[in-house]
Amino acid sequence: MSALKNRRVKKFEAFTGLIFAFLILLLHPLFVSGIKNIKSSPRYGGIFRIKAFSDSFRVQLDPASTDSFIFVSEQIYDGLLKLDRDFNVVPSLAEYWEISPDSKKYTFYLRKGIKFHDGKELSAEDVKFTLERLLDKKTNSPYFQYFISKVEGARDFRDGKTNGVSGFKVINKYTFEISWTIPYVSGLYLLGMHFCKILPQDLVIKQGKKFFFNPKGTGPFRFDSWIRTPKLEIVGIKLKRNNSYFGGMPYLDGIEFCPLYNLNHFFNKEIDFIPVLSEKLLKSHYQILQDSSLNLIFLGMSCHISPLDSPLVRKAFGCGIDKEKILQEISDKKSTYKVENNYIPPVLPGFLPLDREKKYDLNKARQYLREAGFSDENKFPSLTLLFSLPKSKFKSKFYEALNHQLEALGIKLHLKYYRSSEKLENYDKPYLIFKEKIMDFPDPEDVIRPLFFSESLFNIFGYESAELDSLLYEAEVERSWTKRIQIFHKIEEILFSDIPAIPLFSCQKKIAMQPDVRGVEVPPLGLQYLEAEKIWFDNKGEK
Repeated sequence: MSALKNRRVKKFEAFTGLIFAFLILLLHPLFVSGIKNIKSSPRYGGIFRIKAFSDSFRVQLDPASTDSFIFVSEQIYDGLLKLDRDFNVVPSLAEYWEISPDSKKYTFYLRKGIKFHDGKELSAEDVKFTLERLLDKKTNSPYFQYFISKVEGARDFRDGKTNGVSGFKVINKYTFEISWTIPYVSGLYLLGMHFCKILPQDLVIKQGKKFFFNPKGTGPFRFDSWIRTPKLEIVGIKLKRNNSYFGGMPYLDGIEFCPLYNLNHFFNKEIDFIPVLSEKLLKSHYQILQDSSLNLIFLGMSCHISPLDSPLVRKAFGCGIDKEKILQEISDKKSTYKVENNYIPPVLPGFLPLDREKKYDLNKARQYLREAGFSDENKFPSLTLLFSLPKSKFKSKFYEALNHQLEALGIKLHLKYYRSSEKLENYDKPYLIFKEKIMDFPDPEDVIRPLFFSESLFNIFGYESAELDSLLYEAEVERSWTKRIQIFHKIEEILFSDIPAIPLFSCQKKIAMQPDVRGVEVPPLGLQYLEAEKIWFDNKGEK
């Protein structure tokens, strides 16, 4: 009886063993897939090291300064709002907002419990202080121009007539209100930009400029330390994770941002993110991303200095420069360039560009110069081509290509670099100027106002047009998007006629990333707005 029972037990064990083995074989693909999915799930840890696009590091962490790195500001600070991948305005520090029926009053309701990196809670007082600081002459920020004529009481505050901006109002600890002088259509876009990042009022007042050598924001990463050379020169910055970030704890332990990283660092896997500097990056297994196409390059002209104050002369340059030929000679691996003939990027949401192709016509250019009074007897004066520092091979190539083309028109060109736009105020010789416009917010106004509005501090072309200024004011208050586009088309027609600057190219920078980097999404305004809190390492999470 016992022997029979044992045989039955053994048969049952063998049968269940076969069933178990069969199930293992059957479920093996699912099991492996599950393991794979676990490995591919976001994990915490690792330092994300970035080589910046620039060749030098600027020790400036004040978002109100044009010298600050937008990428760094995006990690340390937050604004009331931000943009998603489709250019939609979405909440950030403000949980939600209300707009009055006449569109002249915006009320923002802040999230409760958000802490700055020093532990202090964010309040509406910090928002008011930050925005007023942009308008304060002591801050010396050019971004005041976006608010000065649009916010109630802004001009009086800037002129020292009042102690605060009446249009910036604290309703209570978590509620902030803006009163616009006009129903400003682009107001929400503006408040989501890098220079509107919110600062802690008490620390900035107490520490002054010292605050920005160890700043405290509300962002996903906090200042850790500077990257220094053996001679203690600052060449980069280290950030560490903000474990209490209201948007969720970032995956990365930290970020290192330094322009001095090179290809060898990348090939040796010492850094994770680098501009495409070599074809080897394109032909290998690295991830390649392309930046936003909202970056435009213009060749501006000194419209206030003879002989470039003549529209005929400027038209000669408009058809006497072969953009396609220049593009062939300056192309590099770091970027994708495309010839552009419009002043406003054609990829803006809802914006249908004018079809105004400008063809190269050397004979027509010579005709314009003759009509302007220039000939073999009355030669055209030499011009200076201005570039902002730092120097680069790309800029040298552009100069050589342009110089060669202008020689065909009998025009001599000299190369000169300048440190800041303020240095151009007293420059009294005729010049051409290479100007790259990186858009701050996705609206045609952000090209027209800074570059071509007569009172703009960014207008380095010396261009003035009462008609353009009037149309720009009209566009500011127009609520219909269709009608706004029509207004900006009229503005472009004026620019096509006057040619204060020649649209040359759109520029999309290329970057390479290590294969194990995950979570990277290219923001609509470019890689400088990268949301690093979403990035994680597939294989380096344990580091």
